[in-house]
Amino acid sequence: MQDTALPGRRRAELVRHVRERGHATVAELAELFAVSMDTIRRDLDHLAERQLIARTHGGAMHKDELATADSPFDSRASVHHPAKQAIGLATAKLISNGETLIVNGGTTTLAVARALTGKRDLTVVTNNLRLPAEIPQEAVRDLYVIGGSCRIPSNVTIGPVAFADTDGISADTAVIGVGGISTGGGLSTSHLHEAQMIRQMIDAGTRVIIVADSSKFGRSAFVHICGFDRVSVLVTDALPPDDIVAALKDAEVELVTVG
Repeated sequence: MQDTALPGRRRAELVRHVRERGHATVAELAELFAVSMDTIRRDLDHLAERQLIARTHGGAMHKDELATADSPFDSRASVHHPAKQAIGLATAKLISNGETLIVNGGTTTLAVARALTGKRDLTVVTNNLRLPAEIPQEAVRDLYVIGGSCRIPSNVTIGPVAFADTDGISADTAVIGVGGISTGGGLSTSHLHEAQMIRQMIDAGTRVIIVADSSKFGRSAFVHICGFDRVSVLVTDALPPDDIVAALKDAEVELVTVG
């Protein structure tokens, strides 16, 4: 990047970069503009105060991309909708008849559930309150909703991944949506109790499929879930940045891109 030594010019270029990519990390921007991370943090704070970008933990996002776990479910469903549909279709192809699935909440995992047309004899365990009404009924043999407190904006329950009078749950495949994917933080999400629940779902799955659109790359949300070593497959709509691709390869994660 040239001619960005002056703060005003650098900040203008920074805004353009974030708007083009949708998101960026402090480390990435510091390397791009050849300045310290403290300088980038000050730039981002300055730009966020003027509502030119949205500040996130560890970086920044274009304001239109900022659909968080606290956003109403229908608002999040409309963001990156074509990508989520494509991810759903690609993930459904990885699932065989007769499998037991454990599926967490979120709009991308719901897209997977909708795409299971043609499957048969699935056993599904979920905390996604939208899923029972939207999964193809002919695909399901048994469907169980995990109890707990209800987070109405997200249409999920939050509680232990267990049922009364059982020693635990085992699943062939855990289908998991996350809030962030980064080399520093692995998988992350915005809420403490949700992270704890997702960890239990991942532990219950023999195979773990992470479904996430490319806006999640480089994000490090509030709470760490786990590292890439617990992931079997990542299904996404675009090739991740080089550092994430390298980390996935080191962890022997299969990468499926649909973009």
